[in-house]
Order: sequence, then structure tokens, then C-alpha cells
Amino acid sequence: MNRRTFLAQSLAATAAASLSRAATGSKLAIGLDHFAVRATGWKAGQFIDYAASLKLDTMFISELPIFENFEEGYLKGLKEQADRAGIKLYVGTGCVCNTSNRWKDTYGTAEEHLSLTIRIAKTLGSPVARCYLGDQKDRSGDGGIQRHIESLVKTIKACQSKAEGEGIKIAVENHAGDMQSHELKALIEAAGKGYVGANIDPGNAVWALEEPLMHLEVLGPLTICSSVRDSMLWEDENGAVVQWTAVGDGIVDFKAYAKRFAELAPGVPLQVETISGFARPFAWKKDEFWKIFPNHRDTPMFKAWLDMAKRGHKIDSFKAPEGPSKKDAEIAYQKGEAERSFAWLRANA
Repeated sequence: MNRRTFLAQSLAATAAASLSRAATGSKLAIGLDHFAVRATGWKAGQFIDYAASLKLDTMFISELPIFENFEEGYLKGLKEQADRAGIKLYVGTGCVCNTSNRWKDTYGTAEEHLSLTIRIAKTLGSPVARCYLGDQKDRSGDGGIQRHIESLVKTIKACQSKAEGEGIKIAVENHAGDMQSHELKALIEAAGKGYVGANIDPGNAVWALEEPLMHLEVLGPLTICSSVRDSMLWEDENGAVVQWTAVGDGIVDFKAYAKRFAELAPGVPLQVETISGFARPFAWKKDEFWKIFPNHRDTPMFKAWLDMAKRGHKIDSFKAPEGPSKKDAEIAYQKGEAERSFAWLRANA
């Protein structure tokens, strides 16, 4: 392929990828967090092809095992593949907090793990290297969540010169109910807003007993990446139940969310990470529940969360049928949830 042909194909792919966004007048780029269709078992190249087939703007490869290897030649090949399709890549990893219950030394020390992610992000042209602290279990035990926040700040600061030298920002996610918005904001400010920001997740915000639009007001100005889904909440005898849903199927006012997101985090894509089909109870009526969320019960944020539960209604969970078709059913369900979210965002965002 000569240079002229390559450039022509690249421009055509870019135009196709942005077609639906231009047609709807949306200010938001729309992308996929690979975890939305995790049942496929695909590697990075296959996820890029899938994003291209849907004419998305971005592809967020949010975990390192999705790469076949970390060699420069392989990574550059992925970038060329994405460039041809007009897709911008975002890169992330998991826990880099060595005091968290989620911590594993698969990629060396926490600093080595985050440094590797930064290098991969640089090669793939990602503006961010996403990572997270842990999950809601880290709110228990001596020192609570603050002990882990301090540990993660140390790791991030140890990688500051590398991140700044490569022009990569470290995006910390509010993950699985680990940190509330004010806690993640404090972490980012302690580490340094110049090279650290938020990977915002409104579904995980709900797991931390926060209302997504209020959560967005706190973290929106610090947001540099996203992994989004909707949520349905309803009341039960012990408190409330949360089930994540496709965008547009839940109780969150996602039209207002998308509008405010574009205002607070201009240029940042909305990247769909649907993790639907199961319900999680939150027994907030029991006193022991509040040990992990001290001082939150009487806040406007919790009252707004509770109002969502009062307005919501129970929905069925998904269970793939047992047997040889189980995996195919899971893949079809996950693709359906993600693709319905893209359609809703293109029509309403």
C-alpha cells in the first residue's frame, strides 16, 4: 500500500467512525470499554475490529491481559490497526495499590506495574493510563480506605516523572465501590492534578451510595477518561437493591448526565462498560452497614441515592442457559447491552 492510498483509507475510516456523532450533532465521542463484552475472550486486535464494525470513536482496552504481549512491534501494529479504522485507543490496568485486597504482583511491584501501563499507553497513543485502588472490601479494616489511598498516592508519585516525560496522564477509577467522589478527588489533588485525573464510572458511584449526577459534579472537572453504564435501584426490606443496566434502561437521567459530562469534561469520550444482569443488595437499614460509610447517612448525596431507589422498580436478572450454548448466550447478551447503549447515546447524547 502506498502512502497516498493509506492516507485516503485512513481519512475515509475516520469520517465513517464519526458519522453518527456528526449526524446527531453530539458533542461527545462514544467508545467501548472492552470489559463490556468480556465473555468473547477476545484479544486487543479483535476488540479493535469490533469497535470499527460499530463505527465507534474510541476503544478502551482496560486490562493488560487483553494484549498478546507487550513488545513494541506488536503494540505499534495495534495502533496502526486502530488508526486505519479512525479509532483512538485508551489503555488501562487494574489494581496498583499494594495494600489493597485486590493487589497481585503479576507485573512486579506497584510502581513497575503502573510504569508498564504508561509505556503501553504511550506506544498506543492513549492519552491516559487507567488504574484503580481496589474494591469496597478495602473500606473495612484498620485505617479504612484512607490507608489505601495513601498507599496509592505513593505509587502514583513514584511514577510522576515517567508519566510527565511520556505525556501520559494517570487516570484513577472509582472502582467497585472503593472510593466515594470526595475521596477520589482528594487522592487526585494529593498526587497532583497536573498529571493525574479521574476515570469516572457512574455505575460504581451507585455502589458507593452516590447519585451519579451529583458524583459527576464533584469529579467531572477532574475527569480524563470514563467507563459508563446505567443503574436501576429499588427498595427492599433491608434497604435497597442495585442492578446495573444498559444506558437508557436504568433510573439515571442519562440525557442530563451526558449533557453535563460534555460541559465538565470537554473532549473526554463516553466509553460504555455495561456489566448488567445481576443484582446486589445494600442493607443500609442495618446499623453495621454504616461502618464502611461513616458520616454518609445524613448527607444530601445519600438522600439523592435513596430517592433513586424510591423511584425505581425491580427488574429481572439475566442467567445464561446451562449447556453448550451458554457462552454464546452470554456473548449475545453482553453485545446486546453494549450496542443498545451505543444506540441510545447516539440518539440522545
